[in-house]
Amino acid sequence: MLESIFAWETIVSAIRMATPLTYASLGGVFSERSGVVNIALEGIMLFGAFFATVGTYFFKSPMVGIIFAILAGMTISLIHAVVSIRFKVNQIISGTALNMLAAGGTTFLSRLIFKAAGSSPHIEGFSPINIPMLSSIPGIGLLFRDLSPLIILMIVLVFFSNYVLYKTVFGLRLRAVGENPQAADTLGVNVYKYRYIGVLISGILGGLGGAFLSLEHARVFVENMTGGRGFIALAAMIFGNWNPVGAFGACLLFGIAEAIRIRLEGVGIPTQFIQMIPYILTMLVLAGAVGKSTPPACDGIPYEKEEI
Repeated sequence: MLESIFAWETIVSAIRMATPLTYASLGGVFSERSGVVNIALEGIMLFGAFFATVGTYFFKSPMVGIIFAILAGMTISLIHAVVSIRFKVNQIISGTALNMLAAGGTTFLSRLIFKAAGSSPHIEGFSPINIPMLSSIPGIGLLFRDLSPLIILMIVLVFFSNYVLYKTVFGLRLRAVGENPQAADTLGVNVYKYRYIGVLISGILGGLGGAFLSLEHARVFVENMTGGRGFIALAAMIFGNWNPVGAFGACLLFGIAEAIRIRLEGVGIPTQFIQMIPYILTMLVLAGAVGKSTPPACDGIPYEKEEI
């Protein structure tokens, strides 16, 4: 049993499991670095998964499905941004409401469009990619074989996001409005603009995470298929200290836990206990992160521009 757990196949499975979490976690980093808490990532992923399926099903193209998922994610995140930034509604309440909307809305629309309860018809995802030479290496070559384009994009986005946040003027300003919006405003930075951008980026990335679930992970939309992954992504973001690379590392940890859970099925351990593994790990990670992770100073605090 241990040989099957500590095998290259488990690592490959862990990366696949970590991919949707990483997309959503990166989205959370951008949103919260700008000062807006976005627990609506669960709902954004669910809408992304649903509309990726709709676009792919009707247009017979997973690329169209990706566009649909991005637009859906941006729409939901824009609602959250307007409610949280413009009207200064409690960001936790706004995110919770959107999660509830996603759970009921996607179920209703799925049954309306596909005329079936539970799941959509089967859809086609992207063709897998093999990395020349590397994919032929015994053992480790499995990591470079039959790769989804969305996995490759995810890895690129992790390091690109890190570069943008810490090496560009845009990233400096985005972090400034999350740390000290008053000072940023004094220096001429449009706090509202950058917070809107941060939340919209989180919508794009959350939508991509949802699209991976339906296009590559399941090849079908299943009602409430996110299964709490948006919340696990937020836990990974916190454990990764609101840093793209750190969040990716935390998502890999959760991915490994999920891959091991799958490997343990059918070995005599009650299914209920096995299914608890990722969520127990989430609680342990959050408990360990308390006092060690430092969020942006003004994360979750609405900004009120001072009148002169």
